[in-house]
Amino acid sequence: MSEEEDDIILSELDDDELVQQMFDDLYDGLKEEIEEGVNILLERKWEPYRILTEALVGGMTIVGRDFRDGILFVPEVLLAANAMKGGMAILKPLLVETGAPRVGKMVIGTVKGDIHDIGKNLVGMMMEGAGFEVVDLGINNAVDAYLDTAKTEGADIVGMSALLTTTMPYMKVVIDTMVEQGIRDDYIVLVGGAPLNEEFGRAIGADAYCRDAAVAVETAKEFMARKHNQMAAG
Repeated sequence: MSEEEDDIILSELDDDELVQQMFDDLYDGLKEEIEEGVNILLERKWEPYRILTEALVGGMTIVGRDFRDGILFVPEVLLAANAMKGGMAILKPLLVETGAPRVGKMVIGTVKGDIHDIGKNLVGMMMEGAGFEVVDLGINNAVDAYLDTAKTEGADIVGMSALLTTTMPYMKVVIDTMVEQGIRDDYIVLVGGAPLNEEFGRAIGADAYCRDAAVAVETAKEFMARKHNQMAAG
């Protein structure tokens, strides 16, 4: 880090410069600087939702794009997501108070029999970084865990992850149960994990297969935009 950068005093930057600096700090995974930036913007009477979308989501969009393009790797993305979480912790209670519009809500978990969670955690963090609310079920989830939580939380999206070829078929069990219960159309179902592919996603009746966290965010945004348009049209 050059001395020049050491001397940046966030409170002395104007709004545009501060947001640009927060993009850089998010990219570098600097949690304390992000928290400071959020607090400065709040003091300057920025709406919490504006800080979320312009400073945090704006910055994470760059991180997501570079992750997709192979410029950034998992450890760096996790650091950026952690910095984002610091900012989100300050904004969350304020967003609830102001009744800010949410992009969508996702329930995510690794399926029954599978205890891998790094990929799932990354998707969850990136989704939060894109402004989604995320309920993480953790690992080894049976059908009921997905469906009960999706219902009680009023989720828009159900995300399932598997890293073993032996646990992949369980995703179909969850989707088939949704069909049986007549609730399949209530949710956008996204699946992911190393052994999966698009063909498998189609075969089990998922809405989409997402090969990584960046694609998951883009896919979720597209589906939510469609959902909002349908509701508006309806």
